[in-house]
Amino acid sequence: MQKSVHRLLALLGLVLVFSLIAASCGNDDDDGAAPEAPEATAASTEAPAAPEPEETVTVVPSQDGGTLQAVLDRGHVLCGSRDDVPGFALLNDAGEYEGFDIDMCRVVAAAVFGDADAVEIVPVTSAERFTALASGQFEVMNRNTTWTATRDGTEGAEFLFTTYYDGQGLMVPASTGFTTLDDLADANICVSTGTTTELNLTAVFAARGIPFNPVTFEGFDTLVPAYEEGQCEAMTADSSVLGVYKFEIEAKGGPDQHIMTEIISKEPLGTVVRDGDSQWAQIVNWATMATVQAWEFGLDSSNIASYDGNDPNILNFLGRDGFDPGLGLPTDFAVQVISQVGNYEEIFNRYPQLGVLEGSVNDLWTNGGLMYVPPYR
Repeated sequence: MQKSVHRLLALLGLVLVFSLIAASCGNDDDDGAAPEAPEATAASTEAPAAPEPEETVTVVPSQDGGTLQAVLDRGHVLCGSRDDVPGFALLNDAGEYEGFDIDMCRVVAAAVFGDADAVEIVPVTSAERFTALASGQFEVMNRNTTWTATRDGTEGAEFLFTTYYDGQGLMVPASTGFTTLDDLADANICVSTGTTTELNLTAVFAARGIPFNPVTFEGFDTLVPAYEEGQCEAMTADSSVLGVYKFEIEAKGGPDQHIMTEIISKEPLGTVVRDGDSQWAQIVNWATMATVQAWEFGLDSSNIASYDGNDPNILNFLGRDGFDPGLGLPTDFAVQVISQVGNYEEIFNRYPQLGVLEGSVNDLWTNGGLMYVPPYR
């Protein structure tokens, strides 16, 4: 009898529990609202609810065109460069910047604003250029800057299309008779500080067991006069730069110069932007590559605006028939770039200090060179 009473009491307890649960569920359903999740406590072991998708997206800042809008609001592009290398970037006697790298800055302005002059050149030293880029002193850099793995990985910089394929060499007065690196044992060698040039020189000479004395300078405006005065038996730089100064020294009646035939490094030079804004990188990249694509199409500053053919690829490139690849640029940006600044061949040949384009590595891929861009379609 006692056991039966106990069973009856237990059964009544279970019925009461289920009744309370049912009443609770009924209350949530009455107003049609979903039950609220209980607040997490310090002792809770339940996994937190997954955040909404927009809360986990970390690439939004790189997609929102922040740099482009800042440039548009300002009304001109800020481009980091230099002012001391004829042919590449020089502040001339009229107080104007000129050179291959300067024209590549103007290309971006022409693409964005339809005005190649809507650019301000910000001179910066080799040692400070990446810090200046990262801190926002300019949003584009064209400054004889070599693309390397370390710079790509640690400087907060994004390297774009290579505009000039170069290599490091050494130059000596022809009267020395020096022709090989071994001839420079124990020599003083002028080199720009804070550059891959300095690193390459040290690495190559160390690997070959050739002792030397580096004499460092911030820029070529001080390096070249020191070399001419005999402070160094040799100077080292990208071969293109050596060619510039060989031309300059000899043109003003200085001694004949000899550029050694051995190239000690690869130096792909090009445009650089900050990491973190993919839209801006695409804009600068395609504006730059337009100079090569126009050259391949046979379009230059004299004929691009008057093209009357029916090649669909060229019509796309000119932004006709409503073609827009979605880069964030005006559809006729290529017309503005080429008509105002020129195609790659025009820009290169504008500066004889750069050497001969035809047959070089900087020639079009169809001519055996390395200038090759993705299709514009």
